[in-house]
Amino acid sequence: MTTIEYIKEWLSTNPLIWNVIRFLAILFVILLGVQLVRRYLKKHISNTVIRYKSQKAIEIIGYGLLIFLAITYFSGSIKDFTIIIGLFTAGLAFTLQELILSIAGSIYIFLVKVYKPGDRIEINGIKGDVIDVDSIYTTMMEIGQWVESDNYSGRIVKLSNAFVFKGPIYNYSQDFPFIWDQFNLPIRYGSDMELAKSIVIKIASETLSEYTKASKSQWEAVVNKYYIEDAIVEPTLAVRLTDNWVEFNLRYIVDYKKRRLTRHLLHDEIRKAFEQTNGKVVLASTTIELIKIPEIKINSEQI
Repeated sequence: MTTIEYIKEWLSTNPLIWNVIRFLAILFVILLGVQLVRRYLKKHISNTVIRYKSQKAIEIIGYGLLIFLAITYFSGSIKDFTIIIGLFTAGLAFTLQELILSIAGSIYIFLVKVYKPGDRIEINGIKGDVIDVDSIYTTMMEIGQWVESDNYSGRIVKLSNAFVFKGPIYNYSQDFPFIWDQFNLPIRYGSDMELAKSIVIKIASETLSEYTKASKSQWEAVVNKYYIEDAIVEPTLAVRLTDNWVEFNLRYIVDYKKRRLTRHLLHDEIRKAFEQTNGKVVLASTTIELIKIPEIKINSEQI
């Protein structure tokens, strides 16, 4: 008996093994086909959004086809199918717990829409823009760390989808793509406070008019969707007295991606306006300058 004849006879007496081998071969062909189609779409679609969604659609279709094939392929032998699923599940339960949790997390992200590509989130202490979500990982372009404010650090972070079950997720853009920001202005005592307040409110209202207008309708939708109180989206100014100066606290709403730029514009315009008041409004500061320590001579004979 030749080797080939022996293998054929062995496979005929072990149909389960032969079915598994054929299933794995079909599985390989489907996965290879999905990867080839994804590469083709990547090369021939120039629009980033359409290309990304097309690649994800092919990936989902491939996974769905694999699940359908697994069920129908073994449907002729329920006993064999039950054995395969039982062994597979037992192995995963002990060795691939994190992987299972990651896959469950990806399903949860997709169904509940916790976040999507394009959202800015903070999860597990990592803040950034979501650039991809697959069956195991969420890929983010990191923000912050050694870089001040909301700027990219340049690092791409891959985070397990299992973390959606392990802690809070901060979403800066879902439902309401605006955030509240604030900063303090120290005004010297003796300045024209009413003039200072009018200048700050006027500049803030003019600079932030587009954000205020755009955020009103979206905030109304948030109030109708969630159990939350109606908040003020117009710029507001609070005054606090300190030992050294009068502290103005400006609170305003801004696009979550333009917080640093907007703060720069407000600071610059307010500074220019204060300088044009001819000393009526002056920013306060604390300056200590040590020029020289005087020499001290001690006459020991007079002591």
